[in-house]
Amino acid sequence: MQQETHFTLAPATRVPRIWTGLWQISSSAWGSAPAQRVRDAMANYVAKGYTAFDTVADHSGPAEDFLGQFIKNLPEAARPFGAVKWAVVHPMEITFNVAEAAIDERRTRMQTPRLDLLQLFWQDYQDRSYFTALKHLLQLRSMGKIRSIGLCNFDTRRTDEICTVLGPGAIVSNQVQFSIVDVRPLHGMCDICERHDIKVLAYGTLCGGFLTDQWLGKAEPELYSSGLTPSQRKYLDVILKAWGTWELFQVLLRALRDIADRHEGVSIANVAVFEFTLTARDKAEIEAVLRQSKSASMIMSIGDCGAEFRR
Repeated sequence: MQQETHFTLAPATRVPRIWTGLWQISSSAWGSAPAQRVRDAMANYVAKGYTAFDTVADHSGPAEDFLGQFIKNLPEAARPFGAVKWAVVHPMEITFNVAEAAIDERRTRMQTPRLDLLQLFWQDYQDRSYFTALKHLLQLRSMGKIRSIGLCNFDTRRTDEICTVLGPGAIVSNQVQFSIVDVRPLHGMCDICERHDIKVLAYGTLCGGFLTDQWLGKAEPELYSSGLTPSQRKYLDVILKAWGTWELFQVLLRALRDIADRHEGVSIANVAVFEFTLTARDKAEIEAVLRQSKSASMIMSIGDCGAEFRR
């Protein structure tokens, strides 16, 4: 039995459960590819039903340009969902004009009069002006410049606080790192999101590609190997320093491969993102490996959701 392929993010907004992230094209530091190749890849995703795209958090830039150009060339009925972010990483006075300028820049890059989802990231919790920013975003939503407002990498305490103060319907989601390896959202975040009827948007579900068949049976890579992407270095660091060992990670991959074989030989990635409903046996085998790891204590060693960005 498969799970529903789509879910309701907000009123009148149905989106696929699996989104396509665009961080790889957010900066030349991650490499580059011909524009047509990028557009062809995006078209291929859309053709296969992956009709939601998410841009990078730390700045407005090329990812939004690519997505805006791609969406513009599609018929209205075929246009995919585009999620963007506004990251406030340095202290600043958040006036309405500042907020409006940030949103207008993203609307221009996305070539759209209204953003589907604007997600706010806020670096410094000591500066509670995130409430001011969110109230400005609500005003911009009422003006038709934003369809929905979400959070990005807010912790459990602030997510609860924001949703309580702003009330039902103000916030639709919080995007956090969440995978079989990193289960920190299970320690409070999921409960808070359910209480306030907002969605958890998970990223890092495949640990930068480590939760795939490609790494089954492979030797532990060097952390700074030129063959690893910046994303893989980040998740390898989590696996080795916070979660467990490479040997135990191989045990996890083997368990996922065995489960995949029982489900008509799908990929490890299919199991990792729960493309279908896992059986009680499947879940027990995964839990047996996780009990040997330090996943339950990562909420203490790393901190709550998003803490890794605020050290």
